[in-house]
Amino acid sequence: MSARSISFAIAAVGAVAAACGPVVARDAGTHLSSASSDAVPYDWRSVRVGGGGFTPGLVFSPVERGLAWLRSDMGGAYRWDARAGTWIPLQDGVAEGSFMGIESIAADPVDAGTVYLAAGMNRSAPAAIFRSADYGKTWRETRVPFAMGGNENGRGLGERLAIDPFAHDRLLFGSRHQGLWASDDAGANWRKLDAFPLAGLGLPANRRETHGGLSFVVFDTKVRGRVFVGSADPGERHLFRSDDGGRTWRAVAGGPASDLLPVKAVIGRDGLLTITYCDGIGPNGITRGAVWRFDPARGSWRDVTPIKGPDAPVGGYMGVAVAASDSQTIAVSTVDRGKPVDTVWLSHDGGAHWDELWKRSTRDVSVTPFLDFGGKANFGHWIAGLAIDPFDANHAAYVTGATVYATDELQKPGTMAWAPWTQGIEQTAIITFVSPTGGAHLVSGFGDIGGFRHDDFAVSPASQHVNPFLSNTNTLDFGGRAPLVMVRSGNTHAPVVPDTSLAWSADGGATWTPLRVPQGTPHADGSPLPEATGDAAITVSADGGTFLVETDQPRITRDRGATWQPVTGLPSRVRVTADKQDARRFYAIDFANNRVVRSDDGGAQFHAVAGKGLPADLSSARNNNREAPAPILADANRAGALWLNLNGVLYRSTDFGESWTRTGQAIAIERYGLGKAAPGRDVAALYALGSAGGLRAVWRSIDGGTTWQRINDEAHQWGLRIRVISGDPRQFGRIYIGTDGRGIVYGDPRPAEGTE
Repeated sequence: MSARSISFAIAAVGAVAAACGPVVARDAGTHLSSASSDAVPYDWRSVRVGGGGFTPGLVFSPVERGLAWLRSDMGGAYRWDARAGTWIPLQDGVAEGSFMGIESIAADPVDAGTVYLAAGMNRSAPAAIFRSADYGKTWRETRVPFAMGGNENGRGLGERLAIDPFAHDRLLFGSRHQGLWASDDAGANWRKLDAFPLAGLGLPANRRETHGGLSFVVFDTKVRGRVFVGSADPGERHLFRSDDGGRTWRAVAGGPASDLLPVKAVIGRDGLLTITYCDGIGPNGITRGAVWRFDPARGSWRDVTPIKGPDAPVGGYMGVAVAASDSQTIAVSTVDRGKPVDTVWLSHDGGAHWDELWKRSTRDVSVTPFLDFGGKANFGHWIAGLAIDPFDANHAAYVTGATVYATDELQKPGTMAWAPWTQGIEQTAIITFVSPTGGAHLVSGFGDIGGFRHDDFAVSPASQHVNPFLSNTNTLDFGGRAPLVMVRSGNTHAPVVPDTSLAWSADGGATWTPLRVPQGTPHADGSPLPEATGDAAITVSADGGTFLVETDQPRITRDRGATWQPVTGLPSRVRVTADKQDARRFYAIDFANNRVVRSDDGGAQFHAVAGKGLPADLSSARNNNREAPAPILADANRAGALWLNLNGVLYRSTDFGESWTRTGQAIAIERYGLGKAAPGRDVAALYALGSAGGLRAVWRSIDGGTTWQRINDEAHQWGLRIRVISGDPRQFGRIYIGTDGRGIVYGDPRPAEGTE
């Protein structure tokens, strides 16, 4: 992925509807004046895992062979480039984090290069409609007044955004909370359709709640003016119809019981509407579902649910597709059917008979081995998106909570082969990572899929961290002088972690051994102990000989867990940092007493240090989230060299925490990390997400924080949803960025012209 600049130009828009915000054009061809005139150009690439997260919507272009669009719940949207054989991320130039949650996607039915995104992470965050007329190379952004929920419950519903095939500048959007909206000028202006029977339930009072709202909008491509809208809110009627392009509406009578909610729908070339139903909006908590077909010409309904009756497995139906070449060929997917497994059903006679595909399917996950989750890859879960290629009925794809699977054998009898369709997709949330002084240059901790040792950044790693398998890795550490010794802590989605939440490795994270601490004193209120939930962080000494675990009573072991001794002078869960060169030294902040504490005997005892130069109040460095990085960072290449961020201001110590110096104030820092010093320098290179001169960006300093240079550009922002940053202690200039939705990206300074 080459670095390029995208400017942000404000376009004057006449007669903008009062409900809409400004239209912002993103143009890939011109240069934006930088806040830093001496910005360092970087080349950026992704560390390959392949998929990894929930991509609830998949849409094939109806007018161009080999073109498809994909939306994710927190990592932006993608376009399939058939010639290059890869998915192209479309939102990397976005600086607003909310716009990485894609609520809906709509491919133009006339112009293949035109596509729309409805973007907004949750109801309290900004929302916008994006339009591109050049396959996603550039975008026009229109802020809208209706809330979205691209990463909320119900994100598998849709598509909520639809284009009128007979007037393709006209769009309808079914919102979650505020009814039905229309645009007559290709998304530049929006107005609420007051004639629609449901005005919306309004924003929920509880910020953790959401509504299903208007779950889909579907235009009939054969009948001008005919459009259907589904409602996933409680009510007596859930399907609405207009035959005059949305000027008037009426509820459609009939269909399933009113406690089943329509979640997705598609119209075949025969004019029949196929609808999937669930008893909840998902992606979790669905227990029942159905599939029905509606004939608009006759006003008749038919129940075509694959398995009916009281013996039907728990779960619902969500994904739905109809072959363009044969309207009798339909496919639907289950959701939340844990027993035996979620599946795709295929029918060649309009739903009279069904074939359960998981029973005769194979899945080759060799390109993304983590999908076997330590065993055999199952068919999938959260199968919200399902599509059949309109140009090739053998080519079909479905999404899961962890990947996209595709086949070229949908019409083939016998065994059907599926494989991940994920080249170019990196849709994961990174919690932590380390760049050790030896071994692999990067070892990561992910949400949901544990994390990896990355030996080759272009290849999906052979295995997740296992033994134990912890779905979330919360902390990682390595011995600065013994970098193959590593430790980690983590948790699963379950209330209590099975076995243990701690592990150690002697081979740089290639293999792991469980680490168990003695049973702690039960809490009086019945709450679980920190080691049972992943709250107990773990740290390793510079020589790899001592492990310190932050249980209620912090403990150390010097024999890999065979025996333990209590730590004195150290409060619990304050996040300890080990010196990377001096095995005797460990550091922490005692927040109760506003002081830095240090151990000089390998972690057995901690005592206060002078902390000269630090402010009296250190509380801003405290973060009780188990996924938060430690407040103190230690230079991997120099003993006693420490860094501390207080309210965006960096402090530096070179004498083991006894005295501290406040660095230059050119930048307000949110996240930062350390790397190898620049040639001729003796201070670690600093890398940071922060703001300077009103510009929020990624920066680098090679002089201890006195001056900073911007190193990302407008094409590489990833919503600025950045959770962790680190340099590389062995390679000057290398930076690793862990995003919340776009995986891990890494950057290197671009070689000067004429050099290699």
